[in-house]
Amino acid sequence: MTYSIVARDRQSGDFGVAVASRFFAVGSLVPHIRHNMALATQAFVNPMWGVEGAQRLSAGESASVVMADFVERDGGQAIRQAHMIDAFGHSVVHTGSDCIDWAGHAMAQGVSVAGNMLAGPEVVEHTLSCYLDNEKLSFYERLITAMEAGEAAGGDKRGRQAAALKIHSGQDYPTLDLRVDDHADPLAELRRLHSVADERAVHFAQTFATAENFSGTTDRTELDRSIAEREAQRARDGIVSRSFATEPGG
Repeated sequence: MTYSIVARDRQSGDFGVAVASRFFAVGSLVPHIRHNMALATQAFVNPMWGVEGAQRLSAGESASVVMADFVERDGGQAIRQAHMIDAFGHSVVHTGSDCIDWAGHAMAQGVSVAGNMLAGPEVVEHTLSCYLDNEKLSFYERLITAMEAGEAAGGDKRGRQAAALKIHSGQDYPTLDLRVDDHADPLAELRRLHSVADERAVHFAQTFATAENFSGTTDRTELDRSIAEREAQRARDGIVSRSFATEPGG
C-alpha cells in the first residue's frame, strides 16, 4: 500500500527515508533511522521490523543478517515488505510473495526503492532513476523529487493520502522530519512544509547538540546571521512565506 525510498547521501553520509501512500499517517510506521542506518517497513506492516531492525543495525549487525532473521521468524513474512541500509552501506530488500500487485523493488549503490499496491514497476523504476540522475541536488531535494517521479508514473494505485520524509545527519535524532498524515496532495504538502522549515528550522538544526558535543552551539550570532541571509535571499528570489503561523492576536 506504499512506495518508499531509503538512501544514504554519498556526499554528507546522511541517511534518509521518504514514503508516500494511500494510507493514513504512513510516516508514523514506515521510516526508521539512526545515526548509521535507515530502513522502511511496509505492505501489511510489522512495526517490529522497524523497531528491532533499527536497534540491531545501529549496533553494527549487517542488513543481510537482520533481514534473513526477520523473514525466518515472522509467520507473516509473505505479506511484508521492507528495505534497509546498514552501517557498512549494504542494502537489502524483501518483498513477500503475497504482497499485493504490483509489488517489487529496484536498487543501486546507496539507495533502494520498494513498493506494493502500485500502478506498475515503472513507479519504483522512475523513482530510482530520478534519484540517481539528480546527484547535484540537496539530499532533501533528491528524495522528494524522486518520490514525485514515482507519483507521476502512477504511484499507489489506490490514490494519495499521506507522505513523510526523514533525514538523520550522523545523530540518533532527525535533522529533518516532515509528515503529512491526511492530504489530497501529500507530496506537494511536504514541499510546503520544507519551505517553511527553510525559514528558520533548518538553521536551528545546525546548532543542535550532538553525541560528540553535548552543549551544541549556544552562541546565536552565526544562527541569526544565517537566518537573516536566507530571508534576504528568499526576498530577492520572490519567495514568500507559505507558513500558516500567526502573530500574537492574529
